[in-house]
Amino acid sequence: MNNQTLVIYDFKILYEILKEIENHFNFSLLSIKKRAELDLIDLNNYLVISDKKLNFIENQILISQFPVDISKLIESVNIKFLKKKYNQQSEIELGLYKLDLNSRKIFNEEKSLDLTEREANIIIFLNNSKKPVKISKLQKEVWGHNSKLETHTVETHIYRLRKKINNAFNDNNFIKSSKTGYII
Repeated sequence: MNNQTLVIYDFKILYEILKEIENHFNFSLLSIKKRAELDLIDLNNYLVISDKKLNFIENQILISQFPVDISKLIESVNIKFLKKKYNQQSEIELGLYKLDLNSRKIFNEEKSLDLTEREANIIIFLNNSKKPVKISKLQKEVWGHNSKLETHTVETHIYRLRKKINNAFNDNNFIKSSKTGYII
């Protein structure tokens, strides 16, 4: 079963037209006539199409000109669904934060912070590890260095990353260290 749903809001004729050819879509259709019905669903999981601008909905297609070219409309719907899926796959949950792999931003509900590629790679690697990671393993896996090298690169990057996160989010515990290594 397809998990993408196109909600057609208060637009009966468009719903009837699309319902006729629904078996050709890679998404399902849902018709909603009243604002109260919209409030009952999690709109993050839907794409809404309407002939009215809905300021409270982020993911929508506004149809303002008639007649509508159905093939272009379906193409637009498919592109929106693809972008939505791509964006959802690019976010990693990190406890109180999310990391957007596309923009290399870490954010919470209030603030965001730009990261370098190396900082994002450190966070991803630590997040994927279920136990503390030794400096030598970070050197090898994130930097590609031989563990026999004497360098403080890892410690310096971790120190700067911790400071950056603390300054942005007032969080001293994002990256924890122990005798066995670093962990998120």
